[in-house]
Formats: sequence, structure tokens, C-alpha cells
Amino acid sequence: MRVAVAFDHRGVKLRERVFEQMADLGYEAVDLGTDDPLVRIDYPDKAREIGDAILDGRAERGILVCGSGVGVAVAACKIAGIRASSCSDYYSARQGVEHDDMNVLCLGSEVVGAELAAELIRAFLTARFQGGERYLERLKKVEAMEREMKHGDVTTA
Repeated sequence: MRVAVAFDHRGVKLRERVFEQMADLGYEAVDLGTDDPLVRIDYPDKAREIGDAILDGRAERGILVCGSGVGVAVAACKIAGIRASSCSDYYSARQGVEHDDMNVLCLGSEVVGAELAAELIRAFLTARFQGGERYLERLKKVEAMEREMKHGDVTTA
């Protein structure tokens, strides 16, 4: 599996461990940068790059790292077809894939240390979407929401 990986300037501190863990697990990294903590990188730009890589087929999944994990998750979820979440526990990183078909793991370099990040990456990358009827039905609802928002068809109460 090819996995797109991107960091903003605050996420760089986990960079080395992220790539080590992916190599240990045998996954191919699509490196979208950055590697320089001194050059400010805006997290929405990295989220867009990850989304583009997944949607155009260069990668099957993505890992985004910023300071909290929240900003990249918010930005990535604005891209139709991207299901991202910030995770700081093993259960969420695994279950997000198994039940919700999460395709982008978001990590906060100020929230998780290097070894927990490695554990979360293992949970995320080794999990597979279970594809049961209830999960597929929920994904159809999410996809309908994406289409409605894209076309401005949403009405508010």
C-alpha cells in the first residue's frame, strides 16, 4: 500500500518516527514534505496535497501531522472523498478504518509522542474496512452530504 505523508512545520518532530514505522511495516511512503521546522507551512496546504494524492491514485491512504492533529483533520475533511480524523488512541485509529473507512490519520506532534505515533500508525495501516451493510449505509449518507454541500442543495431548519 502506498501512503501519502505530510507534515506542517510543527509536525516535523514526528517525521523520522513516522517513516521508520512505515518502513518497518513494509508500506511505501509518498513523501509530501516538509522536513524543515523553521519554514512555516500552513496545514490546509498539506491537507489538500494529501487529498489530491489519494483522489488521483498516488496513494491509498494518508498520514497528516501538525501540532494538534485537529487543524489537518478539519481541513482534510473538507475534501469530498476524504475521511480524516485526529487520533490519539489505538482503538480510534483502528476502528476509524474498520467502521468508517477512514483514509487519513491525523496526528498531533504536541499530543502524541513518537512511540504512540508508531502504535497509531500500525493500527491505522493494518486495519481494513469491514464493509458490513450498516457501515456501507452510513458511508452512503456521508457521500450524500458531500454531494449536497458541493452543489449547495442543503437546507437548514
